[in-house]
Amino acid sequence: MDALKELPSTKRGLRTRAALVAAARGVFERDGFINSRLSDITAAANCSSGTFYTYFESKEEALVAVLDTVQDDMLNPGFPHVPESNETIGAVIEASNRAYLESYRRNARLMMLLEQVATLDPLFAELRLKRARTFAERNALKIARLQDAGLADASLDPMTTSWVLSSMISRLAYLGLVLGEPFDWEELMTTLTRLWLNALRIPDAERPSGG
Repeated sequence: MDALKELPSTKRGLRTRAALVAAARGVFERDGFINSRLSDITAAANCSSGTFYTYFESKEEALVAVLDTVQDDMLNPGFPHVPESNETIGAVIEASNRAYLESYRRNARLMMLLEQVATLDPLFAELRLKRARTFAERNALKIARLQDAGLADASLDPMTTSWVLSSMISRLAYLGLVLGEPFDWEELMTTLTRLWLNALRIPDAERPSGG
């Protein structure tokens, strides 16, 4: 695929592009990527095929734009407020994991599509890897800060550890929210938090009661 088209420079152009992205998401989620048609996207956005090609070169490029919006939601989902009296490392890890799983739940259909198209198209395979790498790098920085503060096992390589822990929660999300494994989600959250804390050797004082 050639370089993606630049974002429009006018408010009207931005609104039209956003409407096309929203329409494309709805069609992709309803029909799947392979079976989706440009005519359905333009009909949902109430515009012409010419307008579509003003903003996107292809259906693939529209999917990239849709996935970009998902990436922002999943990287910055916000998480439940942790009361200052309970603001331990364990509480923050649990809140962060909970926020990730909730954002995955909101976007589960698209996460399934990304996994599928990544096996068929090198572009989406790279996007899938880039997304995973972004999460891993962010968590690696947090692990390194805990090590510097003497609160995590200093013998662990932060990036390798992050890949392991991040992949664990990502695969659990896929199993439960895409494939439908009937997890007890509260039990899963407790177990995830405990596994993270055990892996990093977080001190007892920074753990939830009973963790």
